[in-house]
Amino acid sequence: MDQNENDDNFMKIFKYYKSNKPKPSMENVLSVEDKNHVEKVVPLIGNSLSDNRTEFLGLKNFQSWQLYSFPGHPGLFLIRNPFTGIGQRYWIRKCLEEYPRKPNITNIDIEVVIDDWWRECYIDGTCNRQLLKKLRWTTLGYHHNWDTKVYSDNNRTTFPEDLAELSDVVASYLEYSGYKAEAAIVNYYHMKSTLSAHTDHSEVNLQAPLFSFSFGQSAIFLLGGQEKSTVPSAILVQSGDILIMSQQARVCYHAVPKILPAKSSPWDYDSKVLIDNEMPTFKYIKSPKNLISSLNCNTDDKIWSKYRDYVRESRINMNVRQVLNENQTNLADPVFIDK
Repeated sequence: MDQNENDDNFMKIFKYYKSNKPKPSMENVLSVEDKNHVEKVVPLIGNSLSDNRTEFLGLKNFQSWQLYSFPGHPGLFLIRNPFTGIGQRYWIRKCLEEYPRKPNITNIDIEVVIDDWWRECYIDGTCNRQLLKKLRWTTLGYHHNWDTKVYSDNNRTTFPEDLAELSDVVASYLEYSGYKAEAAIVNYYHMKSTLSAHTDHSEVNLQAPLFSFSFGQSAIFLLGGQEKSTVPSAILVQSGDILIMSQQARVCYHAVPKILPAKSSPWDYDSKVLIDNEMPTFKYIKSPKNLISSLNCNTDDKIWSKYRDYVRESRINMNVRQVLNENQTNLADPVFIDK
């Protein structure tokens, strides 16, 4: 096999799983719930100390979280759905109703600037399905420049408090010290959507992990190596799962060749009202009472029906990353290295 053929290894696997005729076999897709993959998917134990913020962010307590590593991909981890039902509803709704609002940037801006995409989709009381399907991504915090792949302090808005808090809790569980969420890309997939092979390398700080939160329909996630000649592994990602790319995995090629129908609807389970008797101390959230109210309004099935209809045929993926080094407040700050 010559070098050109080697370079096609990632694309060959991508095309295999993307195919509909014939449909790909799921036999080699790694699932944390499949006992046939015990050598390739290994359970771990994260931070067992309690964090009283979890319940108020729609998460189960740390003791019930299930963490896995992938020996073939050092630095790659998966937390199997640590969210409650109401938690999934909260984050799905945030991604649809709030995060695409201005001043955040979306792919639709290339055609027309819409201040409130979700509201515009239902402005006359009926669903504008054409506009609904147009949203492919929105960016938060440091806005990713798709042309230059370079961040700029002039293209930065306030990062969402709740998503920063959620990321801080996940970092605490994984014992990553000093982590700060500063940029995010929220991807919106439909059943025929794909994401081609790429690496995430625009951040100044490539030592900090990347957190990937998934909601809605399932997906096949491919992770290879730092060259496309590396044959990638296929991993099943389901609603509520958190993928963590750190160390070597942080700069490896990855892709999503196929969206799969979810086997269950975890956003419809355990959607109980949250009571704010003992409010925890938050690091980023300034108005905890508003957080509780936002969580609890999602227990109303009638109100939440529009969001349910969306995720029944779509997948939402929040990719959160730290841009700066720990001693920087903006890109112009010098980087100091401890000797």
